[in-house]
Amino acid sequence: MSDASDAAAAAGGASRTYRLLTVIVPVFNERNTVAEILRRMRAVELPVELEIVIVNDASSDGTEKVLSALEDSTVRVLNHPTNKGKGASIRTGLDHARGDLILIQDADLEYDPDDWPRLLAPVMRGKARIVYGSRFTGERRNMLFWHWVGNRFLSLATNLLYNTTLSDMETCYKLFDRSVLDGITVESDRFEFEPEITAKILRRGHRIYEVPISYAGREFDEGKKITWRDGFGALATLVKYRFKRVE
Repeated sequence: MSDASDAAAAAGGASRTYRLLTVIVPVFNERNTVAEILRRMRAVELPVELEIVIVNDASSDGTEKVLSALEDSTVRVLNHPTNKGKGASIRTGLDHARGDLILIQDADLEYDPDDWPRLLAPVMRGKARIVYGSRFTGERRNMLFWHWVGNRFLSLATNLLYNTTLSDMETCYKLFDRSVLDGITVESDRFEFEPEITAKILRRGHRIYEVPISYAGREFDEGKKITWRDGFGALATLVKYRFKRVE
């Protein structure tokens, strides 16, 4: 067996050909950044075709007007009539995604689409079916100390509960072979999406591949929405799905 075949087998299946990457972008009140992040997404050179699914989560700051001018043949905009949360927006995006690869992208400028090829490389080489971008192993604008502590603590809790060695469970950049998500229902409506999807794929026996990414974290006065309170919800979610029956 070749090295590539060995790697594919270790990743949980034979190597396959991918054709379409769907990038799901949950958006809530990001009028000042959404046009720029979309420009950056369109500029990335990829080994597959690209589909962008933007889910506007009932923005009230004029984001919807910006999005209406940006929609085209490769960018679809879906609108929630009421604000439902990040997890609910990703659930809506998954319902409409056509790609055999799925990637989550925030609408702010914290995560750089230039890192997409780095995320895709292990999948395209047959080494992985799930890739997370780690903010703690690449170049970054340093985050506030307590944000750093919270993120590292939640990754440690994930590792203890699920017998893994993730450095960044809470990262936005999660890339999936679509077949990995078959049969998984996203139940969380808010930021608990990150621990929920991580817990469910680990409970199913999948391994997660990590690559370093750049990160330019913003602060609350710049529009950051997640708070320390969400950390308690994330921890409760990790514990819940560790012991809840997985279909």
